[in-house]
Amino acid sequence: MSLETDLLIDRRRLKRRLAVWRAIAILAVLAAAGLWLASEAGPARSLLGGYVARLAVEGMITEDRERDEALAEVARDDRAKALVVVIDSPGGTVAGGEALYRAIARVAERKPVVAVMGGTAASAGYMAALPAERIFAREATVTGSIGVVLQTAEISTLLERLGVRAEAIASGRLKDQPSPFRPLTEEGRAALDAVVQDLHAQFIAMVAKWRRMSDEEVQGLADGRVLTGRQALSARLIDAIGGEAEARAWLAAEKGIGIGLPVRDLADPVQRRLISRLMRETGKALWNERLKLDQGVFLWHSPWR
Repeated sequence: MSLETDLLIDRRRLKRRLAVWRAIAILAVLAAAGLWLASEAGPARSLLGGYVARLAVEGMITEDRERDEALAEVARDDRAKALVVVIDSPGGTVAGGEALYRAIARVAERKPVVAVMGGTAASAGYMAALPAERIFAREATVTGSIGVVLQTAEISTLLERLGVRAEAIASGRLKDQPSPFRPLTEEGRAALDAVVQDLHAQFIAMVAKWRRMSDEEVQGLADGRVLTGRQALSARLIDAIGGEAEARAWLAAEKGIGIGLPVRDLADPVQRRLISRLMRETGKALWNERLKLDQGVFLWHSPWR
């Protein structure tokens, strides 16, 4: 056997070894990531036995398809014995608040849901807590703010001083209402007010349904005011003062869901994107290693080598 042939054989063996070790390294990274996620989401045994799902709602509430799918999975999963929704949010978009509210309500149709309010759970943040069978808050929690607001800016006077004139060609009288380039017309203001009032009525109906209050009772609190947790308790907007420990104790006492049952956090959107990216990059890396190995075989068989 020639020296060149020996070198090619050695090269092929070396490439295979490198490919194997690279694949092992990638798998090790995946395993470490899995263990890390398991530690974040609760003990690994929660995947095999029962667990309590936990959803953290933080910051601005918007529509989130992956979050809603995760909640739908909790509703279907027989291992999920309950859902704890931990809220620290000043609110969000109208559609985002409604989407989260409905996703949690679907879970509440099948299993116990409790809500725990942190520093702030106002507007859409309060809406997210409504489907819970039991709502806890701190005495100093800022909550309530049952209302809808539409804000816009009108800068036509400033533009006029700058010598700028805006033009708009609209298909109807209300198509460009509101517009930053001209004041609201009375007709436009009335139309937008009707939208806000309809959204407000929807919010009031949600509160009345879940808090077992009349529309009139809710309307007295639905002028946009915020309340402390202690005030909200007196107004029947929440059920008790407490945090997650009190929520778990209530689940144990009222629903027979043991305090020792592990908690499984639903991954937040950022974490889910990181996981998805990790899986994509791992797949690409493994595929590239396969191509490199195939290329080595091809070179070995090539008569031009």
